[in-house]
Amino acid sequence: QVQLVESGGGLVQAGGSLRLSCAASGRTISNYAMGWFRQAPGKEREFVASISYSGGSTYYTTSVKGRFTISRDNAKNTVYLHLNSLKPEDTAVYYCSADTMLSAQAMAELTEVSEYDYWGQGTQVTVSS
Repeated sequence: QVQLVESGGGLVQAGGSLRLSCAASGRTISNYAMGWFRQAPGKEREFVASISYSGGSTYYTTSVKGRFTISRDNAKNTVYLHLNSLKPEDTAVYYCSADTMLSAQAMAELTEVSEYDYWGQGTQVTVSS
């Protein structure tokens, strides 16, 4: 079992920045690809970014490219999402996820909810205009 706990969300003005953290426990995540998703009210959960087990490969949805950065510190069993130049449309609950399939560990383009086995409870990000 992998437990994922997100933190770092909050209320920020448009153009501001936040750093989200996802702390894992129960098992090391150093062998797993990891992802961040978000879900706005009334909308489906959507892919934001993913990172391979080593951190050597990353992938982003088009709307956040150049503004968000995913990273990981395997020694701390933690994944991060740096959010810059935030826009009101980035408002959502942000979820961290783990893909425990070892065949996927070197991949970064893991964009489907169904590809991930474990999820955190989410952290709210609200961007005011």
